[in-house]
Amino acid sequence: MADVVIIGSGISGASSAYELAREGLKVVLIDRFGPAAMASGWTLAGVRQSGRHPAELPLAKAAVEIWQTLSDELDTPTHYRRGGNLRLARTPEEAEIISGIVLDQAAAGLDISLLGSNAEVREVAPALAEHVLCASLCTSDGSADPTSTVLGFVRAAERLGVETRFGERVFSIDVVDGRVSGVTTDKGTIPAPKVVVAAGIFGNEVLSPLGITVPLQVPMVTVLRSAPLEETLTQVIGVANADCAGRQEYNGRFRVTSGLQDWHGGLLETETAAGTRPRVLPTGLSMAEVVQLFGDVVPAFATAQIEDYWAGLIDLTPDALPVIDAGTGVEGLVVTMGFSGHGFCLGPITGKLVSDLVQERPARLPIEAFQYSRFHNSRHFLEGATLHG
Repeated sequence: MADVVIIGSGISGASSAYELAREGLKVVLIDRFGPAAMASGWTLAGVRQSGRHPAELPLAKAAVEIWQTLSDELDTPTHYRRGGNLRLARTPEEAEIISGIVLDQAAAGLDISLLGSNAEVREVAPALAEHVLCASLCTSDGSADPTSTVLGFVRAAERLGVETRFGERVFSIDVVDGRVSGVTTDKGTIPAPKVVVAAGIFGNEVLSPLGITVPLQVPMVTVLRSAPLEETLTQVIGVANADCAGRQEYNGRFRVTSGLQDWHGGLLETETAAGTRPRVLPTGLSMAEVVQLFGDVVPAFATAQIEDYWAGLIDLTPDALPVIDAGTGVEGLVVTMGFSGHGFCLGPITGKLVSDLVQERPARLPIEAFQYSRFHNSRHFLEGATLHG
């Protein structure tokens, strides 16, 4: 019998398993595919505080502090680097948006500044185009390698005794008299008094039979990765209206994403050396748009050779904020999902918050804005997700 079963081994589930095991709990981490097989592996992997909703900003700040020493803690290369985040304006209208972001976030206590001319922008990032008007700069933002980081959490959790069960699908969360009693999978039953749902777009498959549904849209983003190039860019790049974002990885490859796009509904399952993995294919039109949009602000990308491509699926809530909550009406159930395309940075602190909730103690940071019950209020609406982190 386990103390807790965690469904989903993206960064939220893997970090939760690690944190709970550190505190001596017997944990089973289960995933129908494997570590970082979906959103956490598909992401741009920005580690940013800028552009955050005010409710997320304290979590992002706390997470960034953890990221600085996470590689040593996990004894694995996360390839984290603190190269900064630039959010660009390409038109006068976007310049007004960027100016407003800087004012608002500086007032909220973030160290963020306005680069008010192209000369100032290109002094920081010479690889950017000459027609960029201005940009916000948060020098304490950065990026990391998503797959390496998630695998680092998983391996560290395993060293602490976590049982990992990959390639296993959860059919149901078992409940007796209003309280969790375990899970049933395609390979049997796992008894446990606590269950954490960190399954992204698949979370509602196991929650809905319990009368719990996190309202989600599932758009996609197109992602392109180039062949290695000489390093010319250290910052993560975003734009005012979030129609593209990108960065240059530690290995010289550009990793570039679109904004939100309609998902065509296709999801392939392919056999890889690591096991069965999901793959969503972007359209030719969406790939061309990414090349045009990002290549317009980083000209080197427009002529780069494209080495790989995929689409990522986003578990987008109506207000673009996640659910991190134990208050669903089922005792022993904790939900952490709906990160809306910007949960990677938060992963290390999400694990600590989930550990607090599982052990029924006050959360170490304010999480009232992430309660499931907020969706009972029909006034919630999409406030504008940003997708490069």
